[in-house]
Amino acid sequence: MNLPADRLLLFGATGDLAQRMLLPSLCALDADGLLDNDLKIVATARSEMSTRDYRDFARAALEKFLPDHRRGGVAEFLNRLSYVPVDATTREGYDALATEVGAYDKGLAIFLSTAPSLFEPTIEGLVQAGLTQGNVRIGLEKPLGTDLASSEEINDAVAKAFSEDRIFRIDHYLGKETVQNLLALRFANMLFEPVWNATYIDHVQITVAETVGLESRVAYYDDSGALRDMVQNHMLQLLALVAMEPPTSFDATAVRDEKVKVLRALRPIAREETVTGQYRAGAVEGTAVPGYDQELGKDSDTETFVALKAHVDNWRWKGVPFYLRTGKRLPERVTEIVVQFRCVPHSIFEGRGASTKPNRLVIGIQPEENVQLSMMAKVPGLDRDGIRLRQIPLDIAMPDAFSGTVRRIAYERLLLDLIEGDQTLFVRRDEVEAQWEWIDAIRTLWEREDIKPKAYGAGSWGPSAAIALAERDGVSWHDE
Repeated sequence: MNLPADRLLLFGATGDLAQRMLLPSLCALDADGLLDNDLKIVATARSEMSTRDYRDFARAALEKFLPDHRRGGVAEFLNRLSYVPVDATTREGYDALATEVGAYDKGLAIFLSTAPSLFEPTIEGLVQAGLTQGNVRIGLEKPLGTDLASSEEINDAVAKAFSEDRIFRIDHYLGKETVQNLLALRFANMLFEPVWNATYIDHVQITVAETVGLESRVAYYDDSGALRDMVQNHMLQLLALVAMEPPTSFDATAVRDEKVKVLRALRPIAREETVTGQYRAGAVEGTAVPGYDQELGKDSDTETFVALKAHVDNWRWKGVPFYLRTGKRLPERVTEIVVQFRCVPHSIFEGRGASTKPNRLVIGIQPEENVQLSMMAKVPGLDRDGIRLRQIPLDIAMPDAFSGTVRRIAYERLLLDLIEGDQTLFVRRDEVEAQWEWIDAIRTLWEREDIKPKAYGAGSWGPSAAIALAERDGVSWHDE
């Protein structure tokens, strides 16, 4: 078993992710006593600055992005930080970096928050400086390639210096509390597992909706699109957690073995099972917003919306459709999983003037973390025409159920696991490659069939074809 690392080396330490997520997460972990006293954090980036300058930079980031109620211990946290400027595209600076890191008796954790194009030269510099020997593990921030071939190239470069058991590929959705709670819901309760199959479940919906447009991600997003930005990683990971078989234990190998089986069982998408869209000018939350081409400043065929009808071809899920959709400039910011159960096989109430509706389990991931189970119940009172039924929700709002518990951001969990060496919530190489194989086949289909994004107004739920995709099967998206 790995010991908690006594050194954390943070590449890309002046970037947006470091300011918004990494530094606030590490500071919060420190304030809560979850970091060992001897953990030293060495930050590096291309910018020329001293350790004192970087501490001032980090303090400003924490004042901006760390909630007021979690700012205790900022001064103590800043004392952990040191800074060494390194240009990852050259071999210079790595020896100074190694000197600053010093001896790591328990282990060294490295976090690469850089462009994937810098992974290979960075790793070559680490090898040169002797910073890959011994108990060293490395965390890789997405995107890990733009297709299977580029992903393999990146993974091959990393594998030259690190064995698979020392590589931590990050999908920050796996650090979210409700995503982890999905495992607890399924495998810590006898209630759901006996009915978690094609006999009792009609379909599953997974929605990741954003209200924002391009913001600061113009160059990246136009090269990526919704399919590669959201479906390839976050949504397929959610699908795998919903559909996986019970692992033998809650450890990295067992959990990830079961996820890979699901990803390999995904049926190739057919033309009629895919819809792509691109937003036009409209209004979101009462504010007028421009269309994608207007934001981009040029015409583009990049999709900002994707809807898919997926199938997991195995014993448990044969015949159960998984409807996936994600998009920008949609009416709400919401990430949720909807498990729709089948209707009761025979209703004893139909002749008494009452009708039944199927049960539905809704797992809200963001913006609010909650679990809601819709049940049928009798409406109180007397009725000469028979019995009246109504569907009512059984709600578990996580903040209310665990009042007084600190609400953490996903990177706190992931950074702590990287430091401690627990790979359970990180993505294995064969998972990444199985995801890319499926995604590449969809993109090949789009190119072969000349499938272009359909226009949809900002503030709507995507192209009308996305509604038809579900309605052909008698299914309505959960927002309707």
